[in-house]
Amino acid sequence: MKANTAMLESLKTLLENIPQDWIELTTHRLDIYNEAAAKTEFLEGMQTLLASGDTATKSLAQLPTAYDYIRLGHQLSSVLEWVLADINQVSPDQVISFASSTMPLLALLRSNKLANQTTHIYYDGAHAPLLDEARLHQVYGYQYQLTQVNRLEEVPAIPDTTQVFVTQQPFEQPLPHADHIDATININPTYGAYVIIHGGNHSATVDAVQHVRRRETTAMSPKHCLHVLKTMVGAESESIKLSEKAALTVAQCINKNTGSQSQPLVASSGLSIQYAILMGLIEHAKTEYPEKPIRIILPPNCYGGTNDQSRRVAALIPEVEIMDLLVDGGADLVTSLEGILRQVAEIDGVPLVLAEIPTNPRVEVPDMLLLGETLTTVRQTPDEKTAIPAVFIVDQTFCPNVKLLHQQSELDGVKTISFSSGSKFPSGGRCIAGYCAANQAATALMPLIESHLLLSDNVADDNQMNILAETMPSMPERIAQAYEKTREMVDQVKLMLPNSKTFYVTDEIARRGFTPSVFSLDLPVHAESNEERQALQKQMNKKLIEFMINRHPDDCKNCVSYGQLKGSYWTIPATSTQGTTKEADKDYVVRVSLSPEVDVDVLLQSLKEFCLQHGLL
Repeated sequence: MKANTAMLESLKTLLENIPQDWIELTTHRLDIYNEAAAKTEFLEGMQTLLASGDTATKSLAQLPTAYDYIRLGHQLSSVLEWVLADINQVSPDQVISFASSTMPLLALLRSNKLANQTTHIYYDGAHAPLLDEARLHQVYGYQYQLTQVNRLEEVPAIPDTTQVFVTQQPFEQPLPHADHIDATININPTYGAYVIIHGGNHSATVDAVQHVRRRETTAMSPKHCLHVLKTMVGAESESIKLSEKAALTVAQCINKNTGSQSQPLVASSGLSIQYAILMGLIEHAKTEYPEKPIRIILPPNCYGGTNDQSRRVAALIPEVEIMDLLVDGGADLVTSLEGILRQVAEIDGVPLVLAEIPTNPRVEVPDMLLLGETLTTVRQTPDEKTAIPAVFIVDQTFCPNVKLLHQQSELDGVKTISFSSGSKFPSGGRCIAGYCAANQAATALMPLIESHLLLSDNVADDNQMNILAETMPSMPERIAQAYEKTREMVDQVKLMLPNSKTFYVTDEIARRGFTPSVFSLDLPVHAESNEERQALQKQMNKKLIEFMINRHPDDCKNCVSYGQLKGSYWTIPATSTQGTTKEADKDYVVRVSLSPEVDVDVLLQSLKEFCLQHGLL
C-alpha cells in the first residue's frame, strides 16, 4: 500500500511551510545539533510539532539540526527517509538515501569485503545496477554474484550470505520484501537511490552504509528530496535543467584559477572527488607497479574527512598503508616529506602524497621551490634501481586561486592533482560540489580518476553545476576582499594580544598569491605546567567562540565553513573538522574565517571585551 492518508496530509502541510534554509544551506546550526542523535532528534521534534498542529515555518526552523553538513544528510533527506520508512513499514534508521545510484550497493560490498561475507545481488531491471564491474573486482577487490530476475519471488534463500534485491520502483510505492533479503535498494535514475537495511540486527550494517555516505559520497540533495516528496503528495515541482554553457563556464574558471590546461572533473562533493582521485591513482599504481607497496602520505592533523577516508581506503586495499606527514607545530612539510620519501624508496614503494596548502588549521605554506625539488629528487631503492616518483595530491580549498598547476609553477615537474571543496570559495556556501584538475605532467591520470568518479555515480548534478557557473567567476574578487578583512583582523589581534599565538600567512607569502581568509588563534593563558596550560587554553578558546556567537548571532556562526558570502565563522578544529583525527594530533585552537562582508571593528571590540572580562589584557 502507499503511505497512509494521515502521513500524506502531514507531509503536504510540512512542505507548504518548510524553511528556505532546508533547501539552500550547506551547513546547519551546530548550537542545536547533537551528533550522537543525528536525524533521530530532528524527526522526534518534527513529529511532536505535527502532532500538536504547529507546522509554522518559524517552529520548523527551530527544530534540532538533523546533520551539520548536507553531504552527510539534512532535514529534507531525513523527512524523505521518514516517509519511505512509513511506506515500507520499517524504522527510519533503516532507510538511507543517496545522491548516487551505485554507492548504496558499493557500501554493502565494502562492508561485506571487510567482513569476508559473500554477497548475492539480484536485480529486476533491464540493466545491471553496477557500473564498470571489472574495476570493482580488480581494484576494489569486491566479490559478488549478480543475477537478473523478473520478480522478488525468484530469489532463493541462501544461508550464510548477504542477499540484496535491487529494483526501480516509484518512491511512493512500498517495495516487495522477503525475510531472506538483507537489503533492498530502490534506484531513481535522476535523483539517486535509497537502501532499506532489513533484519533485527541491522545497526552495524546501517552504521557501515551511513559511514560510506559520510565519507565517499553524499546524501540525496535537498532539491531532489523536495521534488520526490512533492511528487508523493501530488504537488507541482519544477525539474532542474543544466543551464546552457554552465559546464564550459565552470571548466574555464577552474583552469583559470589553477593554471591547468586539462579538462577538470566536478563531483558531488569535495570528498567525492578526493575518493575518485585516490582510487584512480591506486589503480594506476597497481597497474604500472604490480605487487609493489602503495603508501598514502598525509598529515595526521589534516581535515578529518580526508584523514578518515584515506585510512578507510587503506583498510580496503591490501597493498595500501598510511604514512604520517608532520606539517605543523614546529615540523616542516618539506623536511618531513624528504624523510618519508626516502623510507618509501627503501621498500621500493609507490608514494602518493596528499597535503593541504596552506595547512589546516595553522595556515602554513611550505617553501614551494624546495617542495618541488624534494618531490622530483631521484632516489634509489636498496637494489640501486630508480625509486618510483611521487604523485602529489594537493587540497587547495583554502587558496583555490593559486595556480599550482601552471607550467611556471614550482610543481611543474611533479605529477600534481589539485582539488578543492566547492562549498567554500567556489560557491560561497551555496553547494557542495568539489572538483579536481591536473598539471601537464599528470594529465594522463585524469581518465583513470574519471572512471572511478563515474562508477561511483558521484558526478556533480545539474543544480550544482548551475550554481558553480553563477558563482565561480566572482571567486577571485571575493578571495581578495576576504583576505583584506582577515589581514586587518589578524594585525589588530596581534597588537591587542601580543602574547597570543596567531597562525596566518606572512605578508611575503601573501605576495606570492596565498591569501586565505581563515586564521587560527591561541589565547594567552597563564599556568604552572604545560598540561594545565593546554587544558586552560581549550576551555578559554571554547568560551571565546560561545561569547562571539551569543554577542553577534547574525554575524558570527559556529560553523566549520569559510569562503562564505557574509558574516564570520568560528570553530575549534578538534571538535569539528578534525572529528575523526587521533586525539594526540588534534588542534584546540580557535579557527576564524571572515567573509568579504564583515565589520572587523565590531568583532575586535567584542574580542577586547571578552579579553577584559577574563583578564587576558
